[in-house]
Amino acid sequence: MKNQLEFIKDQKENCITVIRTFNAPVDKVWRAWTEPALLDQWWAPRPWMTKTKSMDFREGGFWLYSMQGPEGEEHFCRADYKKIVTGKSYNALDAFCDENGTPTEFPNMNWTNTFIPNSDGSSTVNILIKYKDAETMEKVIEMGFKEGFTSAMENLDEIFESTTSV
Repeated sequence: MKNQLEFIKDQKENCITVIRTFNAPVDKVWRAWTEPALLDQWWAPRPWMTKTKSMDFREGGFWLYSMQGPEGEEHFCRADYKKIVTGKSYNALDAFCDENGTPTEFPNMNWTNTFIPNSDGSSTVNILIKYKDAETMEKVIEMGFKEGFTSAMENLDEIFESTTSV
């Protein structure tokens, strides 16, 4: 059975909570979310691909990457790391940007990802994404965020199911 993604939209608090369990221990799940070579394998929903331009995973550092589409489209994003508790959680401000990392006018999203080990050896990632207002949150949802993120999570499942060690 595939792991189910729980997607909770909170209009009052202008946030989305995503809860997802993976059939892998926390250390492997943490690495998949924090190492660019692994992120590039699953972050984008297929047929899109992720390509890291640079990553400095530390408080004050950032990840600059692009999402590349099958028709040659390329959209850049930047995640600025605010707080990291190694192996447990991290907080980042995520924004669309240009190829140099300069944010565009599209509003940013504040992500807090918490990694929870389960007694059966699996791990749950609790993702809280806050927006400045409900309108911004709805715009992101209308752009296909839920479907795209669900697809990306399934890509990560495939990595954990493969014989390749993470």
